[in-house]
Amino acid sequence: MTTLLGPTVDEPTEPARPPAPRRSGRGWAGYNWLAGLAGWFWLAVILIPLYWIVITSFKAQSDYYQSNAFRPPTDPTLDNYRLVIENDFARYFVNSVVVTVGTTLPTVLLALMAAYAIVRGADSRMLKRIHALFLLGLAIPLQAAIIPVYLMIIKLGLYDNLAAIAIPSIAFAIPLAVLVLANFLRDVPRDLFESMRLDGANEWTMLWRLAFPLTRPAMVTVAIYTGVTVWNGFLLPLVLTQSPEQRTMPLAVTDFQGQFQVNVPAVLASVVLSTVPIAVLYTIGRRQLVSGLSEGFSK
Repeated sequence: MTTLLGPTVDEPTEPARPPAPRRSGRGWAGYNWLAGLAGWFWLAVILIPLYWIVITSFKAQSDYYQSNAFRPPTDPTLDNYRLVIENDFARYFVNSVVVTVGTTLPTVLLALMAAYAIVRGADSRMLKRIHALFLLGLAIPLQAAIIPVYLMIIKLGLYDNLAAIAIPSIAFAIPLAVLVLANFLRDVPRDLFESMRLDGANEWTMLWRLAFPLTRPAMVTVAIYTGVTVWNGFLLPLVLTQSPEQRTMPLAVTDFQGQFQVNVPAVLASVVLSTVPIAVLYTIGRRQLVSGLSEGFSK
């Protein structure tokens, strides 16, 4: 009909609309409510004790017994922290720093060299057995070996010394460090090592100029994990030291707990002071720690 009456007129056509994206799941019904509730419950389990510890450390001893335990202090005081610091807290802090640094640095360096040797000498049967020996060290808990460690420390004449804590801590930290660093080194292309070898570099040069820079994120991960573990270590300082001059922070907390059996706010102030350094360290490097460990175990 339109062709008979005259020229046709083009009717405006609407542009084609892209298909609407499909919604994944079934709206609110697609959420895992059970997992969400469990996560919130676990968060409350962690935060409520931390909240109680912090607010109680700022309460006076009389306010602690008269007021609600979860109510913030009406008149905050720093007397508890002053009391803890005046009782050789600085000495315990320095001892923990010495043990932590004296354990972390040798662990990272020794683990890097061991991981480099294992990865570069993957065709060697002896190095494969050494790698298996390192992995076996992960299966031996510290509690099962504390008596042999104690006897060896006595034979070496290191009992009641900070070195008695650092040396076994290095031995128990190396297996995990070697596992993480070896998995990172396996991802380094062999062509880089071969090109450096053609340029006349030896194994030590390739270790420090190639492997060391490329595995620096993994080394930070190992350092943070080792530092946190050694700082919180309780069994080795308890068994291998005796005098108050050689005590570390975890033992210092128990000492304050015995010294201030009734003064609960002072005990919690010592807990807060011993936790702050490692909490700051974890906050700074938590992403590096979690990502490094997940990548190291998944490769």
